[in-house]
Amino acid sequence: MAPSPVLKCCKRALNWVPVLFINLVVGWSYYAYVVELCVYTIPNNAERISYLVIFHIFLIMFIWSYWKTIWSRPASPSKAFVLPRIEKEMFEREERAEIQQEILKKVARNLPVYTRTAGGAIRYCDPCQIIKPDRCHHCSTCETCVLKMDHHCPWVNNCVGFSNYKYFVLFLSYAALYCAVICATVTQYFIKFWTKQLPDTHAKFHILFLFFVAALFFISVLSLLSYHLWLVGKNRTTIEAFRAPVFTNGPDKNGFSLGFSRNVSEVFGDQAKYFFFPVFSSLGDGHSFVTRLVHIDPEQANSVLQQNGKSPADETSPCVLGNSIQHTEDNNKEITDRGHVVSVTMESEP
Repeated sequence: MAPSPVLKCCKRALNWVPVLFINLVVGWSYYAYVVELCVYTIPNNAERISYLVIFHIFLIMFIWSYWKTIWSRPASPSKAFVLPRIEKEMFEREERAEIQQEILKKVARNLPVYTRTAGGAIRYCDPCQIIKPDRCHHCSTCETCVLKMDHHCPWVNNCVGFSNYKYFVLFLSYAALYCAVICATVTQYFIKFWTKQLPDTHAKFHILFLFFVAALFFISVLSLLSYHLWLVGKNRTTIEAFRAPVFTNGPDKNGFSLGFSRNVSEVFGDQAKYFFFPVFSSLGDGHSFVTRLVHIDPEQANSVLQQNGKSPADETSPCVLGNSIQHTEDNNKEITDRGHVVSVTMESEP
């Protein structure tokens, strides 16, 4: 039975509790740092001003990237991935799973869809009634399919995916730096209060507690940031890190990896001036992604591409295919090299 509108409304309201908690903590940290530390505790004007300038720079970047992560609507698949009317009617009438798959395969031939389910079937979302693009997954909380979905984050009450993954990584980065700045600048006054070198005032509690909270958040955020930076370097999502994407020639956890620099560009873009700002600069459209040749060495890949009328890639660079790769059964070839059979996916002719 579907939940009532009242329960849905209550659930939506409760989803904002973690966001409210983060904002309350940041609001209190602002008061403790600016008022209790800089105004009431630091005696030197030059030190006070320098602390305030550095603090506000990282605070602004932190808040900017945090709210961009929250308010960026998760990107959903375009109408091109919806079944045409005739095929949809056939699909809904058909009860046999194998016939349904034949209908989906027929439609998918005209789409840049190269990944499959663990059983080799076309990935189809029943609630959204669409063929899922590569790296797209359905979020039960947002109740929609999300392009290049990484995970649903309760701390931003939003899905982290293609439209806001860069913002999320920057949010973690600036949150860690924000906490690091607080710890670094508060440490000397924390020690003075702790060792009774400063008199007990109303600022003591705020400064001692501020240091502990900032240090705790720094450790937790830094660990999460390190993990996501590793994912960026590998060009994987959190979902793909736990379950390797399956192509027509089998699962491959590095199927979307293009080398470190290109992997970073996939998220942050190819213009360095936008790297550190929460403005959208990720490459692509979220519906199709550059993949690589799997289970084959560069020399064999060059040979295949030459036979297919393509120019060979540089032997020192990874063999990469563009968004026009067709990972379909019709394009799969087999190369026999010294008795070993290697499965190759070739780039289709335009």
